[in-house]
Amino acid sequence: MSGRLVLFDLDNTLLAGDSDFEWAQFLIEQGVLDRELYEARNQAFYDQYRAGTLDIRAFLDFQLKPLSRHPRAALEAWHRQFMSRKIRPIVREKARELVEGHRNDVRVVITATNSFVTAPIAREFGIENLIATEPEQRNGEFTGAVAGVPCFREGKLARLESWLAAQGKSLASFAESWFYSDSLNDLPLLERVTHPVAVDPEEALRAHAERRGWRIISLG
Repeated sequence: MSGRLVLFDLDNTLLAGDSDFEWAQFLIEQGVLDRELYEARNQAFYDQYRAGTLDIRAFLDFQLKPLSRHPRAALEAWHRQFMSRKIRPIVREKARELVEGHRNDVRVVITATNSFVTAPIAREFGIENLIATEPEQRNGEFTGAVAGVPCFREGKLARLESWLAAQGKSLASFAESWFYSDSLNDLPLLERVTHPVAVDPEEALRAHAERRGWRIISLG
């Protein structure tokens, strides 16, 4: 065993907010999505995620369908505005410092949010590797469906194992492994690393972390 693997959840961990939620709000504000139809559903899905009751397939249907209705070029242009207006203001300075502190390790953003939304955010943090829910593409355009296993709960662990296996590795290949997360939804992966860290955790994860003696930190 050699080296150290460091995994970062994104939403409400490295970011002081949720990129999935903010992307939908951005599209509503742009007039791309109908406010009356989408705003309440966006909030409801976010509340379900925080409560640990999210139906990931229903949510992905809600989140990915709009990607299929617009040309990729338009989506990319909107995303540049989204980064400026919604994401950079919620990038935590202490999160940048945390990421920089692991600069000599293998660093990965691992998130349930889809890779179209999150790839530029991972780059903003200077993180080379991203494991995310993958939107299906056909001829470079999004279909509105999911490709493969959603990177959520047990699926997050499965996607990590697949990513490592493609490199001829496993979690056991590393002398040490970290996972920084705020959410009880991430328990399957938190339980598997050598250094689980709860970051500004929601109440249920805080209680679990305290019982297990896990490290708890704040990046706020």
